[in-house]
Amino acid sequence: MLFSLLVLFMIAYSTVSYVSLQSAAFTEKEDSELLQTNKFMKKVNSGVVLPISLTISTQSNMIVEVDSDDKFHSGIWRKLPESDIFLSDELSTRFHGRVLEFFNNKCELQFFMTWISTADSFGRREILAVESVFKAHPNGCLMILSRTMDSPQGYTVLKPLLGLGFNVRAVAPDFQFLLKNTPAEAWFDKIQSGKKDPGVIPLAQNLSNLMRLAVLYKYGGIYLDTDFIVVNSFKGLKNTVGAQSIDSASKNWTRLNNAVLVFDMNHPLLFKFIEEFALTFDGNKWGHNGPYMVSRVVHRVEGRPGYNFTILPPMAFYPVDWIKIVKLFKMPKTRAESKWVEAKLHQLNGQSYAVHLWNKQSGKLKVEEGSVMGRLISEHCVLCKQVYAS
Repeated sequence: MLFSLLVLFMIAYSTVSYVSLQSAAFTEKEDSELLQTNKFMKKVNSGVVLPISLTISTQSNMIVEVDSDDKFHSGIWRKLPESDIFLSDELSTRFHGRVLEFFNNKCELQFFMTWISTADSFGRREILAVESVFKAHPNGCLMILSRTMDSPQGYTVLKPLLGLGFNVRAVAPDFQFLLKNTPAEAWFDKIQSGKKDPGVIPLAQNLSNLMRLAVLYKYGGIYLDTDFIVVNSFKGLKNTVGAQSIDSASKNWTRLNNAVLVFDMNHPLLFKFIEEFALTFDGNKWGHNGPYMVSRVVHRVEGRPGYNFTILPPMAFYPVDWIKIVKLFKMPKTRAESKWVEAKLHQLNGQSYAVHLWNKQSGKLKVEEGSVMGRLISEHCVLCKQVYAS
């Protein structure tokens, strides 16, 4: 009887937790409460007709599930199970040298992505993101921070692009090195030793949020999630973050996103992001340590002296809301729909730097022939295999 009650309690707890996370992920109420006064978005001159004022997938699409059964018990957090996330070996200890060797002044721009999942799950959608980076930046360099992709299997995945002469490499990250002398160093030590609650959200997702900040702080460059199609060059963008949404009346931003970040090395805003991550970490709230964290910090420091950065409007990176992304995958069936496809393509190619695909919502959708997505892929791929597939 006692065992049955315990099982029922666990099922009920899991259900409530899941519903809570889902509602946190998609509610707009938190947006309006989070940021109530925001400054208008700035604009910078550009050679292209693009809205300047600047990415995997928020890694929420494909991440290794880390055991989250570490509940508070008897006054201590049980030690996290051993995981490849924390593994330190010959590959990770050479991380810094490999980064310097890879970028060594031969790159027009240096891009970073993160991948904390299996190499075989780095699929067509992720390869497309990589392809589009090089379509727009043939002389750029892309480093994928990933232990699993830094392997013979990962090399096989990237080999077709390497064969075309593109500068792409997967490198196992060294978390200790990346976080050393940052506000998150002590946080990571506590997480690693089991003294800090990682929460119910997969730890890998939050480590991806932190890793992108740390790698830009150490080296500078462009971070991009793996569920984007890059449609225009990022050259000229500097110390930039993108707005995901704006208030329709005031045109002030209401939420920023961390799926694309463009920053110089040692930028003070990145330091503030890392500091906020460590001080306010909550592993039980979706987005709290990612988009909402970036929004909180920018809301506090925007306009203060010493912080030099630009906020781009949604059209730059998030031109299609996650609710409406499905429309981009549909084949036009009427003359009016065909005209809409042409107009949307013209808008995206002329006013966006990249298009976020919101993989969590669109990852299993089929790209139908003649759709906006099919046309975008065809125009911005380099391998161009399996364009009309999920």
